[in-house]
Amino acid sequence: MPSTVFFIDIRANLKRSLVNKIDELIAAVDLAGTIKPDGLTALKLHFGELGNTAYIRPVFVRRFVDAVKAAGGQPFLTDANTLYVGSRSVATNHLNTAVTNGFAYSVVGAPLIIADGLKGQSSVAVPVDLPECAEAHIGAEVVEADSIISLSHFKGHEVSGFGGAIKNLGMGAASRRGKLFMHSNITPVISPERCISCGTCIQRCPGKAIKLVPREGEPAPLDSQNPKVKAQKDPDKCIGCGDCVLACPAGAIEIGWNAEVPDFLRRMVAYTKGVMAGKQERSAHFSFLTQISPACDCYPFNDAPLVADIGILASRDLVAIDQASVDLVNQAPGLPGTELKHAHAPGEDKFRDLYPRVDWDIQLEYAQEIGLGSREYELVKI
Repeated sequence: MPSTVFFIDIRANLKRSLVNKIDELIAAVDLAGTIKPDGLTALKLHFGELGNTAYIRPVFVRRFVDAVKAAGGQPFLTDANTLYVGSRSVATNHLNTAVTNGFAYSVVGAPLIIADGLKGQSSVAVPVDLPECAEAHIGAEVVEADSIISLSHFKGHEVSGFGGAIKNLGMGAASRRGKLFMHSNITPVISPERCISCGTCIQRCPGKAIKLVPREGEPAPLDSQNPKVKAQKDPDKCIGCGDCVLACPAGAIEIGWNAEVPDFLRRMVAYTKGVMAGKQERSAHFSFLTQISPACDCYPFNDAPLVADIGILASRDLVAIDQASVDLVNQAPGLPGTELKHAHAPGEDKFRDLYPRVDWDIQLEYAQEIGLGSREYELVKI
């Protein structure tokens, strides 16, 4: 039986604003039915990296906070620290970033709690009993919550093809140990021809896996900015976080695309099962199809959106909402002057155009296989 996915477009007028329509969406999905009286309710979202502006607007998040309070719950906004070095790698700068990006208590009406503690080590091993892993290491504060509401900004993603509810929960709520596990087989590759010997990747690498070495036939002091040296990775030390990919100003470091990427996607889904353990009946999922950027909100910028803003989706089924989100984006005409190369026509796959070596279907297929939801859905417009 198809799952129901509710939908509002972004049209508004004097009698019906977009925030009022969000309230209607919240009522349609029966968010109140997911809330335990006086229960702790985690609103899992992405606060956005400093410099990125595509994340969900705090004024919208306030409507969900108010709805949880009205249902008798105790809401808090949460995300886990990042594996890469950036403005959200430890709880102090993560919270400062969140407040800078507008998620202050005076705006959203709820406290901010980083799910995996000060340095990403506050973690609970949740049994999942899957081939990918026996247990998932999830941020402790998410595990302790009675209910979970996922608020996902839908966009492209360089490793998973797209980022929606599955990635928001499976990757986003994992502790540092969990993120290391998911990324451990995805090894970046350094192109010596494009390396400008700046040393930025060395400074950013959390695994201390990169060093400068002489170029062939060019014995030279191993100083940064010296054109006679190049960056080189120690595969035994590389943790696969991909931070060097984000850091390199010359685009000389890329993800090592290979058969291991499907393993990453399955691990991410396995971790989503861990996040949802004991909460599947006490959860609701919302997907914002606005400013649909080609890459993750973890970047300190957001590129031009791939398609025009579409609307906001809601469902009690996280697989259905991701399937509906990717379908709606692919059905929309691509905008000119974006990262899209070929897939501009309605019905063409925008995400495979961006990342042709990523089979995004895997995450949806596997999530359905292990009982997280259904890819079949009925779209109901509010």
